Amino acid sequence: MEFTAKQIADFIGGKVEGDNNATVNTFAKIEEGAHGAISFLSNPKYTQYIYETESSIVLINNDLKLEKPVKPTLIRVENAYESVAKLLQLYESIKPKKTGIHPTAYISDSAKIAENVYIGAFACIGDNAVIGNGSQIYPHTVIGDNVSIGENCLLYPNVTIYESCRIGNRVTIHAGTVIGADGFGFAPNAEGYDKIPQIGIVTIEDNVEIGANTCIDRSTMGSTIIRKGVKLDNLIQVAHNVEIGENTVMSAQVGIAGSTKVGSWCMFGGQVGLAGHIHIGDKTFLGAQSGVPGNIKGNQTLIGTPPMEPKAYFKSQAIFRKLPELYKQIDELQKEIKELKTKK
Repeated sequence: MEFTAKQIADFIGGKVEGDNNATVNTFAKIEEGAHGAISFLSNPKYTQYIYETESSIVLINNDLKLEKPVKPTLIRVENAYESVAKLLQLYESIKPKKTGIHPTAYISDSAKIAENVYIGAFACIGDNAVIGNGSQIYPHTVIGDNVSIGENCLLYPNVTIYESCRIGNRVTIHAGTVIGADGFGFAPNAEGYDKIPQIGIVTIEDNVEIGANTCIDRSTMGSTIIRKGVKLDNLIQVAHNVEIGENTVMSAQVGIAGSTKVGSWCMFGGQVGLAGHIHIGDKTFLGAQSGVPGNIKGNQTLIGTPPMEPKAYFKSQAIFRKLPELYKQIDELQKEIKELKTKK
């Protein structure tokens, strides 16, 4: 399907500079542009490529000043990154959806399957499970007994949803993710450990996206909760009874220990680790590999273990690199002091 520069500009509220009738039918990075592709430029580091790209149309910010003429038709917008996101969403929405139920899929007689649902090969739908209208269950995915899945959800291959968990509307769960495995609960005894039964569930609200091979454990009692709008990357561990607030985003390999509460609109870099039974306030921004042992009030940007303000952290790192030299100087000073004392 082709779109003209004018159609695109009208859709995203931009202004065309060049040929209104220039057409595109695909997307490309600006440094890999080709005829018939649309690209975008929002990071100044890539400005050089606008003079070289073969893309037919490029989205640019209103405030970008060009040093010389360019070949592609330009569409100026307030925010090129946000505009290309809207176009990608439109492109995704018009792609045809899979439909129908594969003959090798197992569906319990007591399960309730709504209209326009796709269930792929060798998927398994348990007793009393509910699948909402327009949802897609890809091959080898397992939906446990009494699980509820809302409308227009997308579960990629090999997703496992354990019994009784609740999934809202428009939730995307990528391949290999496990929702509702037992929380890590064991009580030590004289001979080893007694397993503490995990009788709770996981609740995932609307408009959540969960990356591949992420694990969200069921609660000991009650529910582990992922609030609406949360975006989780690949390989994230969310332990039992954790609650993640609305519109919080987390990068890969974040680990959250049990019963911790994370506020709304937080952003965690890769490999952030949170201790259990703590509270992280709204709008907390944690840099990659931060280790959090206690509560954070929120509305802060922090990094390190324990987390501190970025300026203090980088000063500390500069001193840390000098520690071997400083240790040597201190050792020499101690020897000199000892010699002075013996001379007295």
